[in-house]
Amino acid sequence: MSSHEPIAIVGLGCRLPGAETPEAYWKLLARGGSAIADVPSDRWDVDAVYDPAPSTPGKMCTRKGGFLRNVADFDPAFFGISGREADLMDPQQRLLLEVAWEAIEEAGIRMDSLAESPTGVFVGISNCDYARLLFKGLDSLTPYSATGTSLAVAANRLSYAFNLRGPSLAIDTACSSALVAVHLACQSLRAGESSLALAGGVNLILSPEGTITFSQAKMMAADGRCKTFDAAADGYVRGEGCGIVVLKRLADALRDGDHVRAVVLGSAVNQDGLTNGITAPNGPSQKAVLRAALADAAVAPSAIELVEAHGTGTPLGDPIEVRAIKEVLLEGRPADRPLRLASVKTNLGHLESAAGVAGLVKLVLALEHGAIPAHRNLEKLNPYIDLAGVPVEIPASLTEWHAPPGGRRAGVSSFGFGGTNCHVIVGDLTRGEPAAQASPPRPWHVLPLSARTGSAVAARASDLADHLEAHPELKLADVCHASGCGRVPMEFRRAIVADSREEAIRRLRDVAANAAAVSAAPKRKPKVAFLFTGQGSQHAGMGRGLYETEPVYREAIDRCDRVLSGLGVPLRDVLFGEASARIDETRVTQPAVFAVEYALAELWRSWGVVPDLLLGHSVGEYVAATVAGVFPLEDGLRLIAERAALMQSLPAGGAMLAVSAGPDSVLPVLARHGRSVGVAAFNGPRQTVVSGEAGAVASVRAELDASGIAGTPLPVSHAFHSHLMEPILERFADAAASIPMLPPKIPIALNLSGELVADHFPSASYWRRHLREPVQFTKGIETLLAKGAGICLELGPQPVLSALGRSCAADRDIAWLPSLRKGQDDAKTILSA
Repeated sequence: MSSHEPIAIVGLGCRLPGAETPEAYWKLLARGGSAIADVPSDRWDVDAVYDPAPSTPGKMCTRKGGFLRNVADFDPAFFGISGREADLMDPQQRLLLEVAWEAIEEAGIRMDSLAESPTGVFVGISNCDYARLLFKGLDSLTPYSATGTSLAVAANRLSYAFNLRGPSLAIDTACSSALVAVHLACQSLRAGESSLALAGGVNLILSPEGTITFSQAKMMAADGRCKTFDAAADGYVRGEGCGIVVLKRLADALRDGDHVRAVVLGSAVNQDGLTNGITAPNGPSQKAVLRAALADAAVAPSAIELVEAHGTGTPLGDPIEVRAIKEVLLEGRPADRPLRLASVKTNLGHLESAAGVAGLVKLVLALEHGAIPAHRNLEKLNPYIDLAGVPVEIPASLTEWHAPPGGRRAGVSSFGFGGTNCHVIVGDLTRGEPAAQASPPRPWHVLPLSARTGSAVAARASDLADHLEAHPELKLADVCHASGCGRVPMEFRRAIVADSREEAIRRLRDVAANAAAVSAAPKRKPKVAFLFTGQGSQHAGMGRGLYETEPVYREAIDRCDRVLSGLGVPLRDVLFGEASARIDETRVTQPAVFAVEYALAELWRSWGVVPDLLLGHSVGEYVAATVAGVFPLEDGLRLIAERAALMQSLPAGGAMLAVSAGPDSVLPVLARHGRSVGVAAFNGPRQTVVSGEAGAVASVRAELDASGIAGTPLPVSHAFHSHLMEPILERFADAAASIPMLPPKIPIALNLSGELVADHFPSASYWRRHLREPVQFTKGIETLLAKGAGICLELGPQPVLSALGRSCAADRDIAWLPSLRKGQDDAKTILSA
C-alpha cells in the first residue's frame, strides 16, 4: 500500500456547543453564530470561584465557555452497560459511544457489520475532571472507578462495545490530541493494520480546576471570546464537545460505493522542542509541520485555499502562526487566488483535546456546501500580523468557495500547549469517482424504523418526518436505503410503505403519535417458510410491476424465458404480451406460474429473506424443489414444461370442485361414485378439492348442495390429480428419470405425505405419483408449524395458500404474508409484506 494513499472521510458525527449534529453545526457556522454562554449551574457555583482580576488565587477570571446541554443524559442499556457501571463512567466515555455510533450510522455502515473487523479507534482525550470529582469520595470507589476514568479505556470502550479488533489508542497531546488521532488513523489505514478507522476527540469541562489554572497562567480571555487575529486578543475561552470521523482508504471507499464526504490528502506531526517555555509556540516547527503535510499530500503550497488555524486568540501565538503560514503557503501563489484564514474557536471556544476534529469537520462541511464561514470577533487586526500587499484574506461573511481545476484544498492546524503540532490537508474527491448507476424507478418504498424502546421508535419517526420536511431535495429512495441498510435493526420495530415524500411524512407522523402500537421483535428469530402456490392462481400480467422495477426479478424471468422459449413456451409474451389470452392454457400456465414464483424467490433472497422451510402446492412443489437445489432451474423448467404439455395432450372432459368441507363430509359422498371421482387436495379442515370425470363431479356437487355444503367449480382444462392423468404417467416418469435428484439444501414438506425431507429426496417415481395422487396440504402445514415456522410467506400470483393455511392454524400466531395480489400494485404488496 502507498504511504501517500488518500484517505476518504465517509462519515462524521459531532456534539458541539450549540450544535448537536453536523447539520446544526453547519447552520451555526453559516450564520456566523456564537455558542459561548455562562457556565451552566449544574457544573459548579461560578460565583464562588469567579473574580475578574486575573491571577487571583483560587479564582477564575471568566464566567463563560462553550458548553453542551444535558451531559449527564445517557442510555447505558443501549450499549449493553449496567446502570451501576454507567454511574462511574466518565461522561466523556459516554459521549464518545454516542457520537461514534452516530458517525458510523451517518456513514451508512451497519455497526454489526464491523464486528471482529480490523477497525481502528483513535481518540484524542486529555481532561480528567470526572476522575477528580469521583476520587474525592474514597469510600465510593469500586473496580468500575478505574475503567470508568481511564483515558485509555475511553478508546478501548468503543472497541469493546462494538467488538472491533483494530488498534485502539487514546492520544493525549493536549490541544492537538484529536488531530493527531486523525493523523495516526490515516497512518494505520495506509499501513494496512486497519480497514476502517474511527478518529476524533472529546473534551468535557466538569469542574472548575482547569479554568482556574489557566486563569492563573493568564491564558483566559476575560470577556469569554476567542478574538483570534484581533488586536484585543487576550487569551481564549474554554469549550467542550466531541467529534468523530469515519475513515477508509479511498480505493476501498470507491469499491464499496461509500459516500465520500472529503479526502484526507496528507498530514504531519512534529514537536517544538526546546523553546523559551514549554507552552511557548515555535514558528520554525510550525513551518516544518506545514511543509511535511504538503509533502505527504503531494500538494503545492499555492493549492491550499483555506487554513483552519489553531488560532486561540493569544497576542503572542496568533502572529507566530500567521507568519509561519505566510512563509510556507504564499509560495508561488497568484494574487487572484488569495489564501483564507479563519478559526472556529471564535464560534465555539477552544475545545482543547477535541479542537482539531471540530476544525476538520468544519472544513468537510465547507467543502460540501461550497462556502467558507465567517471568522468572528475580528474588529482590528493584531498589529503584529502583517497582511499588507499579500494575497491573504480573513472572511468577514459567508463566502462562496468555487472549485478550481483539480479541486479545492484546505488545511487544519492544531498545536498542543506542550509543543506537539499537527497539520492535516483535506480536499474534494476529484479522481476515481464512480459513475452514477441508474436504477429503475420504484413506485413504492419501504422505510424501516427501529430502536431500543417503542417511544424511541416514535421519536425517530418524528425526527425523520421533520428531516424530510426540512430537506425537500432528499430522495425518498435514498432515505429508505439509508434507514434500511445503514442502521442496525433493534428490538422495537415499525415499517412504513410510501409512494411519495408526502405519504412518508404522513405515515411517520402516525407512528410518532402512537408509540404504544410499536411492538418488540421476537427474542428468537422466527423460522420463515416459503409457500409456493399451485395452478389456478394465474392471471394475465402477473408480476408485471416487479418486472418493470426490480432488476433481480426481471433477470430471473428473462432467464426462465430463455429456457422456455426453446421448449415452445413464449413466457414473456404470455405474461405481458399478445399471448396473454393463453394464460389459462395448461401448457403455458404451469411454466408461467413456475417462473413467477421462482423470480419471487430470487427477489426475496436478494433482500436477505432466506427460507428455513419450503412447501409447494402441486405445481408449486416443482418451484420448491428448484429453490432447494433438488435440481437446477433449467431442469426444473424442462420438467414442468413436459408435465404441462402432457396434461394438455389429454382429452378434455374432466372437472374439479373446491368443497367447503373437510374429508369426513366429502369422502362418504365420493365413495358412492367409485373411481370416477376422487380427492385432488386436502387443503384444510374445511377445504377439500375433488377431481374426476365431469359428470361424476357434477353429481357430487349436487349431493353436497343438498346437504348444505357449498362447492365451487374450478376453471381448469383437465381433472388434475385424478385417474384421468393415468395415460401420461409412464411418459412423465421417463422424463423425470432423466433428471438427477440431489438432496434438498432447504427442508421441504412433501405434497404426498406432508413429511419433511432434508437429507434426501424421493426418486423420480415420486413425481409420477405426484401427478396422480392428492396434495396433502393440511399435513404439510402441520409439519411446518411443528418445525417452528412463524412466518409463512406465499410466493405466487395470488395469496391462495395463505387463506388455506390460516384455516389450518386458526389458533396459532403465524404471520401469513402475500407477495402479490391480483388487482393491487405489485411493489406495494411485496414491500408491505
